[in-house]
Amino acid sequence: MTRVAAVDCGTNSIRLLVADADPETGELVELDRRMTIVRLGQGVDRTGRLAPEALERTFAACREYAAIIKEHGAERLRFVATSASRDAENRDDFVRGVLDILGVEPEVITGDQEAEFSFTGATKELTGSDHLAKPFLVVDIGGGSTELVVGEEHVRAARSVDIGCVRMTERHLVHDGVVSDPPTPAQVEAIRADIEAALDLAEQTVPLREAHTLVGLAGSVTTVSAIAQNLPEYDSAAIHHSRISYDRVREITEWLLDSTHAERAAIPSMHPGRVDVIAAGTLVLLAIMERIDAREVVVSEHDILDGIAWSIA
Repeated sequence: MTRVAAVDCGTNSIRLLVADADPETGELVELDRRMTIVRLGQGVDRTGRLAPEALERTFAACREYAAIIKEHGAERLRFVATSASRDAENRDDFVRGVLDILGVEPEVITGDQEAEFSFTGATKELTGSDHLAKPFLVVDIGGGSTELVVGEEHVRAARSVDIGCVRMTERHLVHDGVVSDPPTPAQVEAIRADIEAALDLAEQTVPLREAHTLVGLAGSVTTVSAIAQNLPEYDSAAIHHSRISYDRVREITEWLLDSTHAERAAIPSMHPGRVDVIAAGTLVLLAIMERIDAREVVVSEHDILDGIAWSIA
C-alpha cells in the first residue's frame, strides 16, 4: 500500500482525497475525503482574472488540507487544477500561493488530461460489471467546463467543453451581481443554446451516441441523485452507484428552474455553495441525456480525485 493525497481544484470547489492505494490489487482505501466550495472561478469568464477574494478562499482551504495531509502522513501528493486556473491571466499568483502552502506546484492540466483522470476514477470499479453495457460515456459536470469521455477499459475519445454550472450561471443568469430567481424562459433558452452548441462541438471528435451506459460525476449530478432519493442529508453511500431515470432528471430540472433561492436552499441535501448554480448544472445533464437518448444515469462519487490518486500510486 502507498499512502497518497490528491487535490482537485476546480472552478467551484476544491477537494481532497487521502487514501491507501494498492496498484497490484486495484484497491483504493479511502482515509479522508472532503470538499470546500471556494468559487475560484468567480468572475473569470467576464474578467479573465482570478479575483483576490477567490484566491484567499482557496488558500484558506489549502492551509486546512495541508494539516490533514500531514496528520495522515501521506507519502505522495499531487495537486491538479482545472478550468478556472487554465483560463486566468494571473494564474501565476495561484501557483505561487499553493506552492508556499503545500510544497507542490499545482499542475494546470488540459481538458484531455482532466477527462482521462475522471474516466479512470469513475470506471475502475465498473469495468468488471456484467450488468452495465460498454462503452461508457463519463460526464463530469464541473463549474467551468464539462468533460465528456467515451471508452471501455480505457479512454477512446474525450473532449472538454466550456459549459460548467458556474460559467453558465454567470454568463446568462447574473445581472448587476444578482442571480435571476427564478430565471426567465429567455435565459433558460440561452443556456440551452450554449449547451447544444458545445455538444455539437464535442460530437465532432467523441462518439457520444455510441455509449450504452451514462456515468455522471460531480456535484450537480450527485445533488440530483440526493434530491431524487429525498435524502434527509447528503449521503455518499446512498448516492454512489445510484441510478436516476431520465424522467426523474427532467422533473427535478424543471422544478429547480421554477424554484426560488429559498426553496432550493431548503433542500436538506443541498450544499449552500450550489444553490445558485445547480439549475444550470442539471440543464447540462438533461441535455446530454436527451442527446444520447439515455434512459438513466449511473451516479458515481468516484471521479477525478480517484483518478489522480491512482496516477501517483
